[in-house]
Amino acid sequence: MTLEELDKDINHKIEENEDFVRYTYFELKIKHNLSEGEIDEVLRLARNKFENLGYRVYFTGAKYNYNGENRVVESNEYLVAIKDQNN
Repeated sequence: MTLEELDKDINHKIEENEDFVRYTYFELKIKHNLSEGEIDEVLRLARNKFENLGYRVYFTGAKYNYNGENRVVESNEYLVAIKDQNN
Protein backbone atom coordinates (compact mmCIF):
# COMPACT_ATOMS: atom_id res chain seq x y z
CA MET A 1 0.00 0.00 0.00
CA THR A 2 1.56 3.26 -1.09
CA LEU A 3 1.30 6.47 0.90
CA GLU A 4 -1.13 7.81 -1.71
CA GLU A 5 -3.31 4.68 -1.44
CA LEU A 6 -3.32 4.93 2.35
CA ASP A 7 -4.27 8.61 2.20
CA LYS A 8 -7.17 7.82 -0.16
CA ASP A 9 -8.28 4.94 2.05
CA ILE A 10 -8.24 7.11 5.19
CA ASN A 11 -10.14 9.89 3.43
CA HIS A 12 -12.73 7.35 2.21
CA LYS A 13 -13.19 5.99 5.74
CA ILE A 14 -13.63 9.52 7.12
CA GLU A 15 -16.26 10.23 4.43
CA GLU A 16 -18.15 7.08 5.51
CA ASN A 17 -18.07 8.00 9.22
CA GLU A 18 -16.25 11.12 10.34
CA ASP A 19 -16.57 10.32 14.06
CA PHE A 20 -15.38 6.69 14.19
CA VAL A 21 -12.82 4.94 11.96
CA ARG A 22 -11.51 1.40 12.31
CA TYR A 23 -8.88 -0.73 10.60
CA THR A 24 -9.34 -4.48 10.94
CA TYR A 25 -7.14 -7.52 10.49
CA PHE A 26 -9.23 -8.52 7.47
CA GLU A 27 -8.73 -5.20 5.70
CA LEU A 28 -4.99 -4.98 6.09
CA LYS A 29 -3.87 -8.60 6.14
CA ILE A 30 -6.37 -10.22 3.76
CA LYS A 31 -7.82 -7.48 1.53
CA HIS A 32 -4.56 -5.52 1.06
CA ASN A 33 -2.27 -8.59 1.54
CA LEU A 34 0.19 -6.68 3.75
CA SER A 35 3.03 -8.28 5.70
CA GLU A 36 3.38 -7.66 9.45
CA GLY A 37 6.09 -5.05 8.76
CA GLU A 38 3.91 -3.28 6.20
CA ILE A 39 0.97 -3.32 8.62
CA ASP A 40 3.15 -1.73 11.33
CA GLU A 41 4.15 1.03 8.91
CA VAL A 42 0.55 1.62 7.76
CA LEU A 43 -0.60 1.86 11.38
CA ARG A 44 2.20 4.30 12.24
CA LEU A 45 1.37 6.53 9.28
CA ALA A 46 -2.39 6.27 9.91
CA ARG A 47 -1.91 7.19 13.59
CA ASN A 48 0.03 10.31 12.58
CA LYS A 49 -2.60 11.38 10.06
CA PHE A 50 -5.52 10.76 12.41
CA GLU A 51 -3.84 12.60 15.29
CA ASN A 52 -3.08 15.55 13.00
CA LEU A 53 -6.78 15.61 12.04
CA GLY A 54 -7.88 15.72 15.69
CA TYR A 55 -8.60 12.05 16.37
CA ARG A 56 -7.78 9.96 19.42
CA VAL A 57 -6.16 6.73 18.24
CA TYR A 58 -6.33 3.34 19.97
CA PHE A 59 -4.69 0.03 19.12
CA THR A 60 -5.56 -3.63 19.81
CA GLY A 61 -6.39 -4.20 23.47
CA ALA A 62 -6.74 -0.51 24.38
CA LYS A 63 -9.81 0.68 26.29
CA TYR A 64 -11.76 3.69 25.07
CA ASN A 65 -15.11 5.38 25.48
CA TYR A 66 -17.38 6.02 22.50
CA ASN A 67 -20.89 7.48 22.79
CA GLY A 68 -20.81 7.00 26.55
CA GLU A 69 -20.01 3.30 26.23
CA ASN A 70 -16.77 1.73 27.48
CA ARG A 71 -15.21 -0.44 24.79
CA VAL A 72 -12.00 -2.31 23.99
CA VAL A 73 -10.22 -2.48 20.63
CA GLU A 74 -10.89 -6.13 19.79
CA SER A 75 -8.28 -8.70 18.77
CA ASN A 76 -9.47 -8.56 15.13
CA GLU A 77 -9.09 -4.75 15.07
CA TYR A 78 -5.72 -3.06 14.61
CA LEU A 79 -6.74 0.57 15.05
CA VAL A 80 -9.71 2.64 16.14
CA ALA A 81 -9.73 6.41 15.64
CA ILE A 82 -12.35 8.61 17.30
CA LYS A 83 -12.88 12.25 16.41
CA ASP A 84 -12.07 14.37 19.45
CA GLN A 85 -15.24 16.38 20.05
CA ASN A 86 -13.32 18.89 22.21
CA ASN A 87 -11.47 20.31 19.18
